[in-house]
Amino acid sequence: MKKDPTTRKAGEILRERIANAILFDVSDPRLQLITITDVQVSRDRSVAEVFVSADKDRYEEVAAGLESAKGRIRSLIGRELGWRVVPELRFSIDTIVDDAERIASTLEDEKRWQDSISPTH
Repeated sequence: MKKDPTTRKAGEILRERIANAILFDVSDPRLQLITITDVQVSRDRSVAEVFVSADKDRYEEVAAGLESAKGRIRSLIGRELGWRVVPELRFSIDTIVDDAERIASTLEDEKRWQDSISPTH
């Protein structure tokens, strides 16, 4: 989804409202300790792609919890927003933090390996 100032602002509003709904109104323990990292909204506001960060060992659990709660979350944010159309919520696990950790670890291992084979002067 292409971001322009209107969809960017709508995404920020949705990110805040979805995060609040999960934090205060949804009591599913599978959704504890997650972060809404981004929301991308279609131009017509009919679809919102919601990116969620969680511990990598909880991806499936969090995805199941979000799927289970998405109707309630949509209903809650619909009441607050006052938009003509409440977007369909599509949740995706955002793995960028885990990917960055994996890359950093690989680079650190490579550096240690390079240091171990370098001749000392």
